[in-house]
Amino acid sequence: MSTAVRQSAEAAQVATVLVVPGMHCAGCMAKVERALAALDGVSGARVNLTARQVRVDHDPALGIPALVEALQGVGFASQPRGEELAPPPSAVKPLLPPLAVAGFACMNVMLLSVSIWSGADGATKELFHWLSAAIGVPAIAYAGMPFFRSAWGALKQRTTNMDVPISIGVTLATALSLYETMNQGEDAWFDGTLMLLLFLLAGRVLDAMMRDRARAGVDALLRQAAPGAMVVAKDGGLEWLASADLVPGMVMRLAAGERLAADGEVVSGASRFDQSLLTGESAPVHAAPGDPVLAGTLNLENPVDVRVTAAGAGTTLAEIARLMEASGQVRSAYVRIADRASRLYAPAVHSLAALTFAGWMLAGAGLHQSLVYAIAVLIITCPCALGLAVPVAQVVACSALMKRGVMVKDGAALERIADVDRALLDKTGTLTLGRPLPDPATIASLPDDAAAVALALASHSRHPLSRALVETLVARGVKAAALSQVEEEAGHGVSGLWQGRKVQLRRPEMANGIATTLDIAGQPAWLLPFADRLRPNANDALAQLHKLGIEVSILSGDNAAAVADVARETGLTGQGNASPRAKQEAIARLQGAGHKVLMAGDGLNDGPALSAANASIAPGSASDVGRQAADLVFLGDSLEAIPMAVRAARRTMRVVKQNFVMAIGYNLLAVPLAMAGYVTPLIAALAMSTSSLLVIGNSLRLAGAAK
Repeated sequence: MSTAVRQSAEAAQVATVLVVPGMHCAGCMAKVERALAALDGVSGARVNLTARQVRVDHDPALGIPALVEALQGVGFASQPRGEELAPPPSAVKPLLPPLAVAGFACMNVMLLSVSIWSGADGATKELFHWLSAAIGVPAIAYAGMPFFRSAWGALKQRTTNMDVPISIGVTLATALSLYETMNQGEDAWFDGTLMLLLFLLAGRVLDAMMRDRARAGVDALLRQAAPGAMVVAKDGGLEWLASADLVPGMVMRLAAGERLAADGEVVSGASRFDQSLLTGESAPVHAAPGDPVLAGTLNLENPVDVRVTAAGAGTTLAEIARLMEASGQVRSAYVRIADRASRLYAPAVHSLAALTFAGWMLAGAGLHQSLVYAIAVLIITCPCALGLAVPVAQVVACSALMKRGVMVKDGAALERIADVDRALLDKTGTLTLGRPLPDPATIASLPDDAAAVALALASHSRHPLSRALVETLVARGVKAAALSQVEEEAGHGVSGLWQGRKVQLRRPEMANGIATTLDIAGQPAWLLPFADRLRPNANDALAQLHKLGIEVSILSGDNAAAVADVARETGLTGQGNASPRAKQEAIARLQGAGHKVLMAGDGLNDGPALSAANASIAPGSASDVGRQAADLVFLGDSLEAIPMAVRAARRTMRVVKQNFVMAIGYNLLAVPLAMAGYVTPLIAALAMSTSSLLVIGNSLRLAGAAK
């Protein structure tokens, strides 16, 4: 069955992933999780809102149809997720046309209203009301569709959500405005209704923009494996098979420069493999017959035959993808606040509006005036300012960080990174540049002719060490020597003739660490050691994190000796040889002790840890998976991007709290005035818009947050 379902041996349960496209807010999350948790046999349900899916841990006896039916009962269509499911569609695109229509119609109706406010009366006023109706009614019907559909879905299931009172207020205000227009009434509130929809849609678009950026990189992870492999048939012939068709026991023939499509073991030949994306090991790993090799790793040197031991969902890549997915989404404090608010908002607003209507009817105001006051209460309590409090601050702060070279994919990560008190840093490609560079002292000691020969030889090779050597020598102003008969032999190096003498860049016979040897006939050989360097200002960045109250340590899949070297340079404690699961478990232990953990990493092996941490960051040079799984990506080489992001996040959270205070204060002041009859629906819309503008203005102070 193609349904992201797998057995959990330790709990004797299965985990099913359901796609729920209708989820768009914290209230939806709460309903989905409660509906599933109420079923007998379900031990846990966890929503990932950015991916629009929910993972359900349940008894195998409880079938998938029962889970789907439970969600249908609370108004959410769902289906099991297929293994090859494409990423969820953009949440922004469906909202852009309604937003554009609301904005265009609002501007035009407001222009007509200006004339009415300026004193137009009689036939002119009546004409402007009809023109406003002609523009406003179809625009309101179209722009309000996202709220109307959501509200109708809830009401069909005999429940409510935050869109129900919004829809009721918009519908009543539009109907009453149309009634006033048809009966030559004094007021019509098409402009206020359109303004209400405009701000509501703007808040929802901003929130959806951040969610679109936050989508996980599991697809990018699985694309690291080759799409297929050349398989040796029983008769000795060769046949290309897609990775989905590979099965254990088949023998793949892998040329130099190709990636593995499945896990396996070498059966003939020997080569070196770049496993840095999977293990964090910066040096290529030698593999001979009997040695294991992993899907997604790159064969650097020689052709080899590899017997498949695991393919498809059984590969190490697929296991890392499952670990990433299982980490799910961390529920933030503000999501929990919105969750509780969504349960209280609809009944509270309905009660206040009903109380207002009943009170004014008892006071003798009449049906029309009582209804006007009740509509004003529905509009003035619209949660526009509350809805904008978080996404606007996040968007402004994210824009400020982007200008400084830090891309934030998930605005909610700003809240999480603001609270971190522990940071775990991968070594290769994170603390270090991830590019072995030749030792500067050795390069400086090379005679001019030897440096020129080394540059000429290295320029004929695509090997990572040769490219690093070329980059270093060119930067020093070295000019390449003229060579002839240049040849590269995979696994042995590059050779040629210079002034009639044989010259060669080759693998050294004996060397600790990463190195190459330069041979010039008739001269002593030069050993050229390479090392992975710390990022610029790494120690300054670590000192800044310490001042921010964040304890830092190294957690790497690289070998223990290499980790120890970097630990000495930085003064940090470090753990090496950490597998993806070990990294995840280390984070879980810290979280269990009450810490908020920031993970910084760059490789495939860091993907599960980046997903499991409270917040995560990756360099721009990271693998596709590292960049996709991380909440933040810094584009430059300097590690100072991390403390800068923490400072910006903490400023953002202070502004978010101020926005909440302003939004709640507005409601505490405005609602009693509306209930007392001092507010018309138009004034209610203007007051609601003013509160939203105050929140936006306060958030704009974050334009300089990234300092």
